[in-house]
Formats: sequence, structure tokens, C-alpha cells
Amino acid sequence: MRRCRLHVTGASGAGTTTLARAVADSWAVPHADADDYFWLPTDPAYTAKRPASARVALMEQVFLPRRAWVLSGSMLGWGDPVVARCDAVVFLTLDPAERIRRLEERERVRRAGSPVEESAHEKFLAWARGYDDPSFGGRNLRAHEDWLATLRCPVLRLDSALSPHQLRDAVLAWAPPATSS
Repeated sequence: MRRCRLHVTGASGAGTTTLARAVADSWAVPHADADDYFWLPTDPAYTAKRPASARVALMEQVFLPRRAWVLSGSMLGWGDPVVARCDAVVFLTLDPAERIRRLEERERVRRAGSPVEESAHEKFLAWARGYDDPSFGGRNLRAHEDWLATLRCPVLRLDSALSPHQLRDAVLAWAPPATSS
């Protein structure tokens, strides 16, 4: 795949940030994560949301004008103006048990040495577990699939049980049809 404007998305814990960083490094282009725009900088992190219009405006100011970039994370419900500028999307899936195992490990490492905010941690994990339940009111697989069906750009679906190198190589080898964007 040529250097382009690529969005890597999927459930929390599926490896979207890891893959996006690897592709961005291979292409020598900037990487950004949707969480950096979704959340206001707080201590502890991830406790205050930035207004949706401000997220897109900030992305427009510091990231989107570049010719090529890789963006990770989900922007369901707020990022359509950004996704409309993507040339392609990679959608990662992963067995739910493995995804939650990865999330628990990531959170254990992230919280090491930090004051434990147990209720926020448990609330986040409960939210992440709901992803595979179609009746879950938060972001879920069904909503992601519905959103993917609306995209005008090519979508590559990958199982992130593959190694990060295998995932990166699959994206780099992918040759989607040319887009009009």
C-alpha cells in the first residue's frame, strides 16, 4: 500500500494503536490516536471528554492537513468528517477472551506506580467487555460493523491474533483500489 491517510480501528485491546504506529513508522509518516483528541489532558487520564466539535477542530489544526498519516482508535459517533478524509480503513478483530486479557495486562502496566483508581478501572473493563454484546449500549461490534458498511473507502479486515509484524506486513502489502478522495 502506498503512503496514504489510513485509519486503523477496532475494539479496545485489539491492537489498533500498535499496528498504526508500526505502519506509520514504516511509511515515515505521523501517527495519532483518536483518544488524544477525544479526551482532555487530565490527571488521572481519561476522565474528561473534549467536546466533539473541538476534537475535529484540533485534529484539523495539528494533524489532518498532512498528505499522509495513520490514525488509530475509534471515532464512532463523532469522527465522520475525519474518516471522510481517509483513503482506507483497517478493521481489527480479536477473540474477546484474548482481547480482555490484553486489556487487563495493559491496564496493569499502565497503573503500575500510579494511585489506584479502582472504580474507574473496573468501569473501563466492564465497558470493554460489552463490545461483543449486540445489546450493549456503548460502542459495540454491531455498531462498528454498521459504521463500516457506510464507508466509501476500502476496508481491510484483519484478525489481530497475528503478530504485530504480520499485521504490519499485511497492511503494507495490501493494494486497495484507488479512491476518489
